[in-house]
Amino acid sequence: MTTMKRRTALKGALAAGLGAPAIARAQGAAIRIGEINSYTAQPAFLAPYRNGWNLAVEQVNAAGGIGGRKLETIFRDDAGKPEDAVRFAGELVNAEKVDIVAGGFLSNVGLAIADFANQNKKLYVASEPLSDALVWGRGNRYTFRLRPSTYMQAAMLAEEAAKVDAKRWAIVSPNYEYGQSAAKWFKELLMKAKPGVEFVAEQFPALGRIDAGATVQAVEQAKPDAIFNVTFGGDLTNFVRQGNTRGLFEKRFVASMLTGEPEYMDPLKDECPEGWVVTGYPWDQIETAGHKAFRDAYQKRWNDYPRLGSVVGFDTVNAIAAMLKRGNSTETEKMVDAMKGLKFESAFGACEFRAIDHQSTLGAFVGKTALKGGKGTMVGWRYADGAKYLPGDDVVKTLRPQG
Repeated sequence: MTTMKRRTALKGALAAGLGAPAIARAQGAAIRIGEINSYTAQPAFLAPYRNGWNLAVEQVNAAGGIGGRKLETIFRDDAGKPEDAVRFAGELVNAEKVDIVAGGFLSNVGLAIADFANQNKKLYVASEPLSDALVWGRGNRYTFRLRPSTYMQAAMLAEEAAKVDAKRWAIVSPNYEYGQSAAKWFKELLMKAKPGVEFVAEQFPALGRIDAGATVQAVEQAKPDAIFNVTFGGDLTNFVRQGNTRGLFEKRFVASMLTGEPEYMDPLKDECPEGWVVTGYPWDQIETAGHKAFRDAYQKRWNDYPRLGSVVGFDTVNAIAAMLKRGNSTETEKMVDAMKGLKFESAFGACEFRAIDHQSTLGAFVGKTALKGGKGTMVGWRYADGAKYLPGDDVVKTLRPQG
């Protein structure tokens, strides 16, 4: 081949490479996601979460992956410790060369990973941490959050609480960022919706170490008309057991965040209180086409019913896949741009990551607790679209750092 012909061929090959889709240039190389979560610290939520995550990865890869590239996940367990989460994030980015960081459960852990993402200019898709600071006070260009936040769920419950004739309120909430934020927003939103209400008792037990007897006694002494509960997991079980024993919930309205999720309702068994207004997930009653497809596939794959964690894991992967298809690149800045305003299909229907604050519009189910067949369930529920429980752009601009 002559020199001229070689140059022509080289130019042609280079042009073809430049014109090929960016996502497919490394044909065959997996797109690596580093997933960090508190698996040993919060197994009730995160074991189903990982099942939902793996189901979605399997489905994406079976359909050809992203431009022919498979998704690959490298999991790390932070055990609920922010310092371990940050150490793992550094390991995943620098040693494992992941393209994306994802996950997080506890709010303090999620905030630590978000700060790492901002400092290292790496995309972080936060699946579960509910802290409002994640997208507002400490929000940054590189962090996006899937689940409805403390503000959103507090707004859903405050809307229901404003309908009842209860003036004197008590709060029971875990003493860390998530619990403090939930209490703050519920108070503010309820007082705005129903002027004249007062909060006569506030109990903030340490996460995972509630003295339920003392907490119940302190609330009872304040003689509230109603209670706002934010405890979950083992703390919720202990609080409910002591409250039932001492008659705390009799003839009192209770609004409770997360309690309708199977992860937290199922362990209560026949001790599940009836008539609480809760956010949750009535997995066996939702008959939309998208949810039925998810539920059937999940049950077939794992021989078990889905929990809310299952949905969060499943939706996080599908949101990432939608972003990769939209942005057609694994370059961080292009992925960040593709996340802004991203529309994707969740198990609950169409959602969007808002460009202004990187919060997803995924909603939650609001209903009442009831006993059926010796275990708790949700009745009279409705789906609260997350988009309707978020502040407008003018308010967000006052809450979130610009830039």
